[in-house]
Amino acid sequence: MFLQRPQSVIPVRESPSVPENSVARNTAIAAIIFVIAHLAMLVGVTTPEKFYFDEIHYVPAARQMLEPVMPNPVLNPMHPPLAKQLIALSIRSFGDGPLGWRYPGVLFGALSIVAVYLCGLALFANPGPAVAASLIAFFNQMLFVQSRIAMLDIFALAFGLFGIAAFMQGFRQARPHLAFALAGLAFGLAAACKWSGLFALAVCIVIVAAIRLMQGWRTQFADGRDGDWYRPGLWPDFRYYHFAACFVLLPAVVYLATFVPLYGLSVSGLIEAQRRIFSDNTTTAIAGHTYMSAWPSWPLLVRPVWYLFDKIGDDRIAAVVLLGNPVVLWAALPALAICLRDWIVTRRADAFLVLAFYFGPYLAWALLPRTLGFLYYYLPAATFASLALVYVLRRGNSPRWLLWAFVAIACAGFAAMLPISAAFVGTSMETFVRLMLFQSWI
Repeated sequence: MFLQRPQSVIPVRESPSVPENSVARNTAIAAIIFVIAHLAMLVGVTTPEKFYFDEIHYVPAARQMLEPVMPNPVLNPMHPPLAKQLIALSIRSFGDGPLGWRYPGVLFGALSIVAVYLCGLALFANPGPAVAASLIAFFNQMLFVQSRIAMLDIFALAFGLFGIAAFMQGFRQARPHLAFALAGLAFGLAAACKWSGLFALAVCIVIVAAIRLMQGWRTQFADGRDGDWYRPGLWPDFRYYHFAACFVLLPAVVYLATFVPLYGLSVSGLIEAQRRIFSDNTTTAIAGHTYMSAWPSWPLLVRPVWYLFDKIGDDRIAAVVLLGNPVVLWAALPALAICLRDWIVTRRADAFLVLAFYFGPYLAWALLPRTLGFLYYYLPAATFASLALVYVLRRGNSPRWLLWAFVAIACAGFAAMLPISAAFVGTSMETFVRLMLFQSWI
């Protein structure tokens, strides 16, 4: 069972088990979501026809991987190879041009939307709210923009969200072994794209370790309920060696396997590659950047990242800015506060999971010694915030139309931002100025 109705002064809609005969329906819905998101993200993706923003780093690194013999030095050694390998495969398939560079991002952006749907199913066991969560994630603007540029973050996001969906599905199962193994596999692939993919894995490790520790202490709530985030009888057959296999061994094997095409089975080469990634991402001093921002400012959308700003006419510009849809991401902040309240007061498992996978990947950046940060580091948390909004908008006796009204408002906000979200749309300077609500956005 997912959740039973807790005995709380606040009535809540609970998440019953997903019937077996709904698998085909949920699969069909996921396929429809993928096709629609894929087509929407693909439109105009070849504009601009030049590199923009960090494509200048990742596309040359992907090109290098297509050489018959891998040259030395390896380009862009500060990140693992999987995302660049996927870009290289696309270049080989679609040519060394804008479509070849950016199509993998479109593909994995659409898969990210599907993964949000699966997270919603695991959390709410109802396709309606799960579809709403996927739509809100699409309309948050960040995911759309990041899907249309040849960078690494969208790949790590997609794999990470699939891992979270698998973990949340296993969380309420008596035998979570398969679900947790799939989660570990996905997290290994996420880390093989970018080390920030490890953050969600770390959240899972902390959750499982904390629950096992509390069980070892024989912790019990005086009025324990089936819907509690912690229960003494949770996962009775999940042993420590299962934990190690799912969350340590399997992710490590998958992660290291992606380095074999570059370094073969050279242990020294693999170790040196990890040392370089660690050095470049944690301890090496990195110069500042015009659009850098600190992690406390990200939920407030204080400082966006301008990926492109080209003049294409007397009063026309082509612009791409990673800003986030304020309608979605500002509204998510009080929603998260309500989730926190419900977790503390009613110990709800769904509220707990929303909080864990929002704050875990976000606050992990506060622990890193590097000072250089960008708003797109907030992408995983911003995407997961859609689930917090759905949780709150269907909470208690809220009418069903309220959730869908918010989806419509989020869509309107996304449409208003489209001229600065997709270069092929273009916009006037007047519209640009009108959209820049704050000086810090310029």
